[in-house]
Amino acid sequence: MNARVLDGEIITGRLDDTRAYEGVRTRRILAFLIDYIVIALLTIAFAIVVFFLGFLTLGLGWMLYGVLVPAVALLYIWNTLGSADQATTGMKMMGIRLDRLDGRPIDGMTAVVHSVLFWAGNVILSPFVLLVTLFSDRKRALHDLLLGTVVSRTDR
Repeated sequence: MNARVLDGEIITGRLDDTRAYEGVRTRRILAFLIDYIVIALLTIAFAIVVFFLGFLTLGLGWMLYGVLVPAVALLYIWNTLGSADQATTGMKMMGIRLDRLDGRPIDGMTAVVHSVLFWAGNVILSPFVLLVTLFSDRKRALHDLLLGTVVSRTDR
């Protein structure tokens, strides 16, 4: 068994250590803002591509503008949060990552569902979705509770 004792508490894994969740809520909000900026910049780049694609397709390509922002955001989440790092660019900068409680790695589909549940929660509950983190164990948000995931610090 690979257990260690810290302050009289037996810790069997990284996710059992309560220090892994110190400051996670603030880091998570800042990572969200950074990711918003990254997605906005990527959307501008893709919007330019769609603009020229519209000329090549005699205007049909411009219909992609209707789904451009969600498509860019979902591709970004799939390729960053669903990668081996299990973190978006903002999460890496803030030193946090998304983990599954069963120990398996986060795949692209789980990352996208995590993001969609977050936005669905925001539509229904507005920013009050973050209130769940004040009362849940490991500072987990509503969509984390539904998916069996947790955001933890990478430096602990």
